[in-house]
Amino acid sequence: MKTTKKQALKRWSELEPGIDPLQFMAPTPYKAEGSKYGTDSIRIGGSPEFIDAVMSNLKSIIDGENHATRLTLSRAEVKPTEINGERRTFANAHAGAEIVYIGLNMRGNEGSIASGIFSRDLDSATERFAETNRYAR
Repeated sequence: MKTTKKQALKRWSELEPGIDPLQFMAPTPYKAEGSKYGTDSIRIGGSPEFIDAVMSNLKSIIDGENHATRLTLSRAEVKPTEINGERRTFANAHAGAEIVYIGLNMRGNEGSIASGIFSRDLDSATERFAETNRYAR
C-alpha cells in the first residue's frame, strides 16, 4: 500500500528529532548478490552544499566503517549519460550537482581479521557500532 503525501508528512512531522539511523541500519550480507534495492541505504542528490548539510546530520553512520562491517560510499558529480545511444542530460540538476550513495555491508571473516590487525583506528567505531546497532547485538 502506498502512503499518501499527507500521511508521509504527518509521520515525518511526528518523528522525534535526533534519531540515530545507524541503530536501525541492517548490514547487507557478505558477498550478497543481486539488487540492493530495498536495503537500508541512503541516496542523496543535489548541490555539494546540500549534500554536505544532509551528511552533517548523518555522522553516526561513519561508525558503520568498523571491524565487522564496512560502508559502501560513493560520491560523484552528476554528468550527462548515454542510454541506448542517446545522450541524456539532467535539465533540472544544479551546476556541479553530485550524487552520494551510502550502504552498510558485513565484512567477510578475512576482512574482519585483517581490519582488526591493520586498522586499529577502527576499534572505537567497532565498540560504538556494537553498542548502537540492533543487528550487532
